[in-house]
Amino acid sequence: MSKIHTLEFREINRDTFDLICNGKKTLETRAATDKYATISEGDTILFSCGADTCTKKVTNVERFPSIEAIYQKYKPHEINPTWKNEQDGRDAWASFPNYTEKIHQYGPIALTLIK
Repeated sequence: MSKIHTLEFREINRDTFDLICNGKKTLETRAATDKYATISEGDTILFSCGADTCTKKVTNVERFPSIEAIYQKYKPHEINPTWKNEQDGRDAWASFPNYTEKIHQYGPIALTLIK
């Protein structure tokens, strides 16, 4: 049975939230902590940023052992259309508190999204 998960964006990351909601960003990555490891294909994600929300269906879930492994499959702009190179992604992930450590501990998870 599919579930609904809520993922919140900080106001500082509204640009990424907007890219997801308008369909320009179809791959969302997170550290595969317990909160995100339960997301499955067919589930729905309610994204929120402040008072704004949108929903997307998860069509694929992939777990990777490392950032290097995710970059072997996806080019940076496939993960986020604003990223020009791998360092842009590393910098983005590092901008979240303790996120680099979480990715090293749990590995990244990639969620493919559709409307």
